Amino acid sequence: MIRQHKKMILLTSIVTLLPILIGLLLWNRLPDTVATHFGTDNQPNGYSSKAFAVFGLPAMLLFFHLLCMVFTSMDPKAKDISKKIFLVVLWICPLTSLFVCSTIYMYNAGYQLNVQYLCVILVGILYLILGNFIPKTKPNYSIGFRVPWALYDPDNWYHTHRFGGKCMVVGGIAMIVTLPFQNIWLFLALAVIPCILPGIYSYLYYRKTFKSDH
Repeated sequence: MIRQHKKMILLTSIVTLLPILIGLLLWNRLPDTVATHFGTDNQPNGYSSKAFAVFGLPAMLLFFHLLCMVFTSMDPKAKDISKKIFLVVLWICPLTSLFVCSTIYMYNAGYQLNVQYLCVILVGILYLILGNFIPKTKPNYSIGFRVPWALYDPDNWYHTHRFGGKCMVVGGIAMIVTLPFQNIWLFLALAVIPCILPGIYSYLYYRKTFKSDH
């Protein structure tokens, strides 16, 4: 899988490191101690050196990006992972790197940003994208709702991911629509529930088919 997508992996790796160039261009506008973590009140509660913010964060995301590629390629069912969904996964870390680092640079350069709102919008859009692609995935151990009842029953996998895709889309829309009322508990609920419901659905589908077979 890595050989088949080596050009795209190279491109996404370069994009993941692109914030380093942006950080160097803004170097003189950034303080020596940079706010890199924010609380639910939109106030910084974690700080790092300027060098770590510019070089360390993109490097860490590149590490996770490549690690994800390696583990996905080692999947025994890697050949069943569709090209489209793999490309979506390929772009998660690069876009996250651009978003996170750009937000940190802009905040520390003096721009007034609501970091919480921006993060909610990012996750909401991600859920919308994944919700449209997840129903098209075939059984594998890397991408999707990998509960045992779905992994070992293609029919269960199909129906679970059709349902799960709808949950992700609804969750993403709900995050964006409720943005003016957002707080940490509402965000966690809207983020976690769409991931839990498909697992419950998969089990109930398994119980239903098990009873009908016996």
